[in-house]
Amino acid sequence: MSEEQELGQELQSAYAAGTLDPALTLLLDTRAALRADIRQEQVLSDAVAGEFLEREIPAPMSFQAAERALERIDALAADAQSSRKAAKVASAMIDELIKLPEPLMDVALQNSVKSGWKFGGPGIRIMPLDVSPEVTAEIIRFEPGCGAPMHTHSGFEYTLVVSGGFSDEEGSYGPGDLAVSGVGNHHRPVADEDGVCIALIVRDGDLKFRGFLGVLQKVFG
Repeated sequence: MSEEQELGQELQSAYAAGTLDPALTLLLDTRAALRADIRQEQVLSDAVAGEFLEREIPAPMSFQAAERALERIDALAADAQSSRKAAKVASAMIDELIKLPEPLMDVALQNSVKSGWKFGGPGIRIMPLDVSPEVTAEIIRFEPGCGAPMHTHSGFEYTLVVSGGFSDEEGSYGPGDLAVSGVGNHHRPVADEDGVCIALIVRDGDLKFRGFLGVLQKVFG
C-alpha cells in the first residue's frame, strides 16, 4: 500500500469517527458531491464505523441553487458594512459560486463577503476559507494555461479539482480528482488550456518556493 493510500484510509477513518479537522471534512464532503463512487465509499465507511449520519449529499448543481444562493447573499449583506458592497461581490461571483458543490458553495458564499477573491499571481485568484484554526483551506481559480510558481511544502497539501483541470509533475487531474503533495514533492500546477480551473486546496503546512520567490521568502519570512 502506498503512502497516499494509507493517508487516505487515515482520513476516512477520522471522518467516520467524527474527529477529522473541519477543513479536511469539507474536502472529503466536496469530493463525495463530485463523485458517486467516493460518495458510496463514505457510506460504507460510516456503516463500518457505526456512524449513521442522516444527510443528503446533493449534486453539484440543483434546480433552485441560484435562488438559494441569492437568498444567502441577501442574508449576509445585512451583516456587511453596506448592502452595495455585498451586491457588488454577489454580481461578480454568483455565476461561479452557485456552480460549486453545495458543501463548498455554502462556505464560499460566506467567505465571498468576508474576504472575497485575492490576487495570487498572474491569472490566479485565491479565496481564503475560514473553516479551521489549524489547517489552511482556500479556493484557487486559475485562468486557462496559468500556473502557480514551483514550490514544495512543510506538510501535506490536498488539491481537489472542482471544475476544469490542471497538470503538474505527478500527472493530470480533472473534476473530482485529488492530488496529494507532501514534504519534498516539488511541483508546479498549471491549468489546462481549454478552460478555467477551480480547485479546493487544504494543507497542514506552509508553502516553500524555489528560485527568486524562494529567496524572497527566506529574506522576508
